[in-house]
Amino acid sequence: MPTDLDIASQVTLKPIADIAAKLGLRREHLEPYGDHIAKVKLTARELGEPRARQVLVTAMTPTPLGEGKTTVSIGLSEALNRIGKRSIVTLREPSLGPIFGVKGGAAGGGFSQVLPMTDINLHFTGDIHAVTTAHNLLAALIDNQYSRVTQQCLLPREIVWHRVMDMNDRSLRNIVIGLGKESGQVRESKFEITASSEVMAILALSYDLDDLKRRLGDIIIAVKPHGEPLHAHDINAHGAMAILLANALKPNLVQTIEGNPAFIHAGPFANIAHGTNSIIATDMARRLSDIVVTEAGFASDLGGEKFFNLVSRQKGMTPPDAVVVVGTVRALKYHGGVARKDLSRHDPGAVERGFPNLEKHLGNMRSFDRPVIVALNRFPGDSDDEIAAARRLCERNGAVCFPVEVWAKGGAGATDLAAAVWDAAHGAHGPVKFTYQLDDPTAVKIEKVAKAMYGADGVHIPRSVLTKIEERENWGYRGLPICMAKTQSSLSDTPDLRGRPTGFTVEIRDVKVSAGAGFMVVYTSDIMTMPGLPETPASDRMDIGSDGAINGLF
Repeated sequence: MPTDLDIASQVTLKPIADIAAKLGLRREHLEPYGDHIAKVKLTARELGEPRARQVLVTAMTPTPLGEGKTTVSIGLSEALNRIGKRSIVTLREPSLGPIFGVKGGAAGGGFSQVLPMTDINLHFTGDIHAVTTAHNLLAALIDNQYSRVTQQCLLPREIVWHRVMDMNDRSLRNIVIGLGKESGQVRESKFEITASSEVMAILALSYDLDDLKRRLGDIIIAVKPHGEPLHAHDINAHGAMAILLANALKPNLVQTIEGNPAFIHAGPFANIAHGTNSIIATDMARRLSDIVVTEAGFASDLGGEKFFNLVSRQKGMTPPDAVVVVGTVRALKYHGGVARKDLSRHDPGAVERGFPNLEKHLGNMRSFDRPVIVALNRFPGDSDDEIAAARRLCERNGAVCFPVEVWAKGGAGATDLAAAVWDAAHGAHGPVKFTYQLDDPTAVKIEKVAKAMYGADGVHIPRSVLTKIEERENWGYRGLPICMAKTQSSLSDTPDLRGRPTGFTVEIRDVKVSAGAGFMVVYTSDIMTMPGLPETPASDRMDIGSDGAINGLF
């Protein structure tokens, strides 16, 4: 079987100006990064009003191997273009942490890729590095102002802003800083991965440069001795941070393997952040196309829920017009009790046992009162009996299901899905039914999401966390949407609970106000904001030859 790199190497990439021309973009709208990548200036918004329909792509609970949601998103956009609809796919930028840790490349696969995938997967246009630098500039300014021996210091526990890097490194989860002569205040701190940074969320949720700067200034960096928040604008950090992020604010234009446009911009994770590409990229795509395909990270209980309840409530956004839930035979078997090492075995019975997981994700997305379609991403080892069993189960539960073969066939493998999605997105819709109202108390929002999206019996919020919530609400942040930080491996907050768990209580460990991003982060159980590398990281198989050719990235 050819690798993704084998397939990509056979493609003759078009000049990025030609891809831009398909959208009506002219040379003055572009800032090229070589021949095949460009940033698009925000002035391109002047070419039209947001008019395109939007399709959200989410999924059932994934296996540790992933279910090809990005590949399906790209393939669906390719298929929409094939049936004569002008479509753009909008995706997040890959993080180097997962690339060198578990997943390897993250730009689709087979005949459903975005290109040039090596550049996209590595440093790309430097956006993630800009986020890292802006975040750490703020950390340095905090320590410079409040950790000098000659000045009145904040207590270490009052400083809530830590440092980030775009790599998985478990040894940096808890650190001590300030050691050595004249190095400042000795205190405990930590690193988090850049994708979890509030600055990354701000980049993704900002509408324009003024909005970006305002949001950066609203970041809470510490709690004052009398209990009030200290913000980034209180130490005049937001202007310098905005300078570092001004170029990163422009969305990145690349092409699919079939020569169609794709925006790849911003990279918040969906298990510890809100998990979708930038509002600017989506807004611009809606001005330049007929239908936009947007991926939300992980499953409906994470990226899907947050897209509706959090992202679509932001300036410049509206709720999606239709939803595609990606399922796989592999995931159905995994949630039917099959061990990872046995997933290649044909077992229609396991498909049926695992269906309640997919059924729950369908119910989650239907609860927002939008049409929902199942895309069954077919893998080479799937048997016809297993595919047929999955389709029967979907149809028996009132779900339209389309097997897709975009990895092997590109857009040609999803034209039936594309036609159904186009019709669904253009159907008559009423107002979206949100899971909670913004004026609900924070604890009520948490409970509503846990019960409605996860199937929990309830939540347990320790008294110390309730006190913290009350304090943050008294600061004026009760009206924010919530961003649940939860494992992606289960509908519950316990990674080992497969299928459709019942009878569980979600444990709430902590909360944090991301005032600049505009949401309240709710941490469940033992969710980590700095992932670790596996015993055998993906980097073990990677190398570069004397000719510069990279091996093992995909």
